Amino acid sequence: MRRVCWLVRQDSRHERIKLPHSEAVVIGRGPETKITDKKCSRQQVQLKAECTRGYVKVKQVGVNPTSIDSVIIGKDQEMKLHPGQVLHMVNELYPYIIEFEEAIESPGLETHRKRKRSSNSDSIERDAAQEAASGTAMEPGSSLSQCSVPPKKEKDTSTKKETPSHWSQGLKISMQDPKMQVYKDEQVVVIKDKYPKARYHWLVLPWASISSLKAVTREHLELLKHMHTVGEKVIADFAGPSKLRFRLGYHAIPSMSCDQDDTRGWQSDCQRRDI
Repeated sequence: MRRVCWLVRQDSRHERIKLPHSEAVVIGRGPETKITDKKCSRQQVQLKAECTRGYVKVKQVGVNPTSIDSVIIGKDQEMKLHPGQVLHMVNELYPYIIEFEEAIESPGLETHRKRKRSSNSDSIERDAAQEAASGTAMEPGSSLSQCSVPPKKEKDTSTKKETPSHWSQGLKISMQDPKMQVYKDEQVVVIKDKYPKARYHWLVLPWASISSLKAVTREHLELLKHMHTVGEKVIADFAGPSKLRFRLGYHAIPSMSCDQDDTRGWQSDCQRRDI
């Protein structure tokens, strides 16, 4: 049995990249990643998979920022990338996740693979093995009608569902979770950031579907003002007379989408306000 780690581009722009156990792999701009952005160095990051421990050490080699869940690593600095986290190669762009697989060799069977999806501890097992051809023997005195042949299984596409714990679904679930909600009204909801960067870190999210910052028009002006007002209200409610200092601001390059339309895929942009 051996465990293998893979680096997977979330938008499937290229084939996944194998990360051998405890071997340094340097990637960046180039044909392997399909990245042509000159802000991404040809040697942007160094990756070293710790397959037995279930994480990857990420070292930023390039000048421009590489981040994990929006936390910048820093040049020549190192962070651990765990399943469920998102690595942005440079400037919050080009998202990657990691997947671990266990390959088990069994006599008479091809290699069985169990893939562990990086978005959750629950694994989605994929059996790539096909049983070797075997004949159906008949006992003496039996007829063909007595010989039972199992029917061929058909693929049931109706049971295929998107993993609810995928990173892009987590924000949507949190928006509906009363335990995560700090405030809500007809226009917006305020939730706790799942990975807070300060003692208090909230997200002000609109219920309206806004696919990207480019989609914002003058018609959204009142909504933006309302988001700012709600942010100030939440700060006043929680800070009280304390001397805590808060900052309000928008993500210039958002890390995930707030699209509420289930018929459309989650995009890479989102209109959200951080407190």
